[in-house]
Amino acid sequence: MASTPRKLSANEVAALVGGLMDTTGFGTSADGAEVRPYVFGSNDISMMGDYHALRMINERFCRIARSVFLPLLRIQPRISAFPAETRSFDDYRNSQDNFVSLTNTRIEELRGNHLIVIPPPFISLLTDAYYGGSIRYVKSGRNEFTSTEQRVIEIVTDRLNNALQLAWRDLMHLTFSVQSREENMQFAAFVDGDDMIVNCSFMVQLPDAEPASFDILYPFQTLKPISSQLRSRTQSDTVEDDASWRERLERAVLSVPLEVRTRLCEPDIALRHLANLKEGDVIPAKVSDKVEVLIDGKPFFEAVPGEIAGKAALSVTRQIRG
Repeated sequence: MASTPRKLSANEVAALVGGLMDTTGFGTSADGAEVRPYVFGSNDISMMGDYHALRMINERFCRIARSVFLPLLRIQPRISAFPAETRSFDDYRNSQDNFVSLTNTRIEELRGNHLIVIPPPFISLLTDAYYGGSIRYVKSGRNEFTSTEQRVIEIVTDRLNNALQLAWRDLMHLTFSVQSREENMQFAAFVDGDDMIVNCSFMVQLPDAEPASFDILYPFQTLKPISSQLRSRTQSDTVEDDASWRERLERAVLSVPLEVRTRLCEPDIALRHLANLKEGDVIPAKVSDKVEVLIDGKPFFEAVPGEIAGKAALSVTRQIRG
């Protein structure tokens, strides 16, 4: 016979209600785990998952961006990407100096923008190296860029945007157009302070100098419409057009050795005559005016046999279609 379920006593109900009333606010639970409030309908970034595609885009951008700094540094530095970090714009702004190079770029297809942030010491290093100086950091207490440095900023950011366009091409075609440039972080007309951004940081390794870094910021709302694509681990079939790789591949293919032969004639002989052949015997054969040129055993050309400078030669007359 099944047992009758026991009801809670009045004291047990009072203790249970009292325990529920004491859980207002947040802090730590009984087992030591942190407890924090959650408002339904808020933007919880952790629910978006890991942006695997954005990680691959950043790695591809690192390879392409090496050529951006080649004309300035006269070397192709090694560039590496840090994992993308999601934070509020106020949090990022408070972690940076006020004096910094800011380039606000419009992304037409996503109806949003992104921000390229380059620290002043890196700008000064690039400018000094571009005009023949050594790759070194120059101490400076200025709070504005010179006209020459502004021109270097324009060159670098335009080329970085071109590199970004190539890096994003496998996922989707994006068009980048520079909207404004600023030198004060507090005056950056990017997003509101409490808006979330995706911070992509890159490190540039330099010879005989400490590594430099720069950041590319995407508003979270700009990437949200394509979040499903960014979480995907697969990319399109578009192959990156690497000119140096294509050139090396072409040289390697053109260096492959091929065996070239030609058939002058194909005489027939009976087996009993072949068995009785000895040195000095003559096999009658008829040589045609035109012969086939075989490449790795397959006929590719038709040629006329001849002689050049005392050596046998072939004059190609036409190509044999397979």
